[in-house]
Amino acid sequence: MNPYSGKTFFQFIEIFFSRMGNLLFGKLTFSDLATDEIQVIVLALISLTSSLIGLFLVLRKMTMLANSLSHTILLGIVVAYLLSAHSISKNHEVQISFNILLLASLVTGLMTTFFTQFFTHVLKLQEDASIGLVFTTFFALGIVLVTIFTRNVHIGTEAIMGNVDALHRDDIRIVFGTFLVNFAVIGLFFNQFTLTSFDPAFSLSMKVSPHLFGYLLMVLTAAAAISAFRAVGVLLFLAFLVGPVLSARLLSNRLHTVLILAILIGMLSSFFGVALSRHFLSIYQIPLSTAGIVVTLIGVAFLGSLTIHLLQKGIPK
Repeated sequence: MNPYSGKTFFQFIEIFFSRMGNLLFGKLTFSDLATDEIQVIVLALISLTSSLIGLFLVLRKMTMLANSLSHTILLGIVVAYLLSAHSISKNHEVQISFNILLLASLVTGLMTTFFTQFFTHVLKLQEDASIGLVFTTFFALGIVLVTIFTRNVHIGTEAIMGNVDALHRDDIRIVFGTFLVNFAVIGLFFNQFTLTSFDPAFSLSMKVSPHLFGYLLMVLTAAAAISAFRAVGVLLFLAFLVGPVLSARLLSNRLHTVLILAILIGMLSSFFGVALSRHFLSIYQIPLSTAGIVVTLIGVAFLGSLTIHLLQKGIPK
């Protein structure tokens, strides 16, 4: 039985920390985790990963490109579904290999970045026009493929909106593995990412290619998006990617402080979002979208950070 059934917001918090303490000291096993705890852990790991990537996306002014990728990655998901289809029978469930899913999404992410850069730098289109052209074309193609080939399954809805209630322990391993990869890459090339983000011209003189690290950043973004789509979908993932970082930037100008604050905002929003979702279900019998609540809390955090920023600097007249 789920220990959080019928519990209020504050009861959720009390039980959660009590059970996490038992897990830490070996009194609770990994297999004993409740669905609510799996949701908190998965969403917190998504927030961690997103903050690491989102920091440099915001600094490099690549958030619109990330938004484009969050749409176009649907095409990769659909292609992965088609490649993984082991049976065309309506009575059989098609299992999608995560490796195929990841590979297809990475290819789609690279294609999105490549064509956007090609239209901008070779054909001399405006960057916003290039992004709009690429992401609408790829996203529309993904929708067409969903309509034609997956009309009897829910891949389209789940990929776009996510389904936190469908998470299980294997999702923790997937998201944690993605976090470790992103943490390792960002940690290893932190100075290079910082240099190419703040001063691309100087980085070129130091033989550090801003384009190379731009592509690497989009690969990491695609990997993070595909590991998060089951929980929050490829569209709500964008809020995890940029919301906490934008909030943190309003509170500090120090790079490491911004990163820490972004991680805290994302993780706290994830925890309180799951707690509020359980509260509304227990008290009011209203099954709200957990991912939607988390994203709403990220938006509230941004408004709070903006208010503090304006109070510190003075509201412009």
